[in-house]
Amino acid sequence: MDLEGAINRWHQQVNDREAVAEVVSDPVVVLGPKGAGPITPDGFADWVERSGIKLMPRSWHPISDRMMVVEEDATWPDTPRPTRVATVFRVTGDKVSAALRLPDLKQALELAYIWRELAATE
Repeated sequence: MDLEGAINRWHQQVNDREAVAEVVSDPVVVLGPKGAGPITPDGFADWVERSGIKLMPRSWHPISDRMMVVEEDATWPDTPRPTRVATVFRVTGDKVSAALRLPDLKQALELAYIWRELAATE
């Protein structure tokens, strides 16, 4: 599966709240308003279920063959009016191995470019 296909599948499963653990690696690295770090696929699925988040992709920004920034409209059950956010995705094989959600596209792109340069110099 290609990068965009894996990210599309991730969005579909997260928004449907079905088989979410199947679309992420073990562990998956996450970043959000409550912190960052690796979690298990089941922990990620639990978070998706508890949060009730829905993410609608709006623009796609390729960074590398494994990394993409996607600008999204996020909604939650208690705040149905969309909030624009951006997520840095890393894909390993056919699974999302990192989903780093940031408040806006500029911050997400900055993080992604730094991450890409760090990886290139390892």
